[in-house]
Amino acid sequence: MDIEELRTFVEVADSGGVSPAARRLGISKSMVSRRLARLEVELGVQLLARTPRGAGLTEAGVTFRDYAAKTCIEIDIARETILPEGHLRGRLRVAVPLTSGPMHFVSVLTEMAHHHPQLQIHAECSDRFVDMVGEGFDCAIWVGALRDSNVVAKRVGEVSCKLVASPDYIRVHGSPATPGEIATHQALLGAEAWRFLDGDRIITVQPQGRFSSNNGAAIAKAAAAGLGIAWLPDCVTHTYFASGALVPIMTRFPLPVGEVHVVRPSRPHPPRKVRILCEFLIRLFDRIRESSGEEFEPLSSTGAPILTTQPEVTQSPVTCVP
Repeated sequence: MDIEELRTFVEVADSGGVSPAARRLGISKSMVSRRLARLEVELGVQLLARTPRGAGLTEAGVTFRDYAAKTCIEIDIARETILPEGHLRGRLRVAVPLTSGPMHFVSVLTEMAHHHPQLQIHAECSDRFVDMVGEGFDCAIWVGALRDSNVVAKRVGEVSCKLVASPDYIRVHGSPATPGEIATHQALLGAEAWRFLDGDRIITVQPQGRFSSNNGAAIAKAAAAGLGIAWLPDCVTHTYFASGALVPIMTRFPLPVGEVHVVRPSRPHPPRKVRILCEFLIRLFDRIRESSGEEFEPLSSTGAPILTTQPEVTQSPVTCVP
């Protein structure tokens, strides 16, 4: 029985149709259909009931899907085991935050591609929440707080954040001196609540404003245009600080750091490609810390990524803060 036929069937079953499965696998719809037809002929049963809207599992398909998925996982683990130490192959599908992904985290993925020429990497950059199992992702990079969900999370670093405004906004409206004064200012909203540190105490405020976005880059542009004050991570604002378009404000009340995690579906054996991605990201954040966190720099193309002993923890839904 062909492993690619099994993998294709699982993708069709999980995505709900030939077209989405073809997109996820990076092959043509006709190729997907041929693989499914060969598998059904070999098994002697119909696995999918095809409809104009997609494809649904037959009773036999429902039963066979779990066995096929487990077989694919076991084959992937076996392949990893017999490969030379450090070599990766196959496909890594990862969801990356749109705000910081293209500029920062994608540099890690390009380094992985250089180190592992047999590895195919598919990165989807989006600030939306993704269904990792339903959409076929191996893992996702999240910046922000972890909440309830059936995922395994590994902390790989942290991102510093600041309250910022443009010099023009400050010239016209002034700058808040305390969290309580934020209510008198226009806030650019990416989160419903803003939290500040006052020693060991956390102060939470509910900002008000007429501009909101789930994308940090959009909020940064609005702040630079003088529309209001914004809570933003340093990885988004460092170029604005360098040009003087934005400046930190209310620095007496620092913001909590945003933790960065790699999250993956809860399965008994984490794929080695996901573990290696975590190691690359940890090395990246070590470099950021050593350089005072001024910006995210690509890794060197030489040398192996460092290992980490940080444990994985099971969590579930993950909030991605731009």
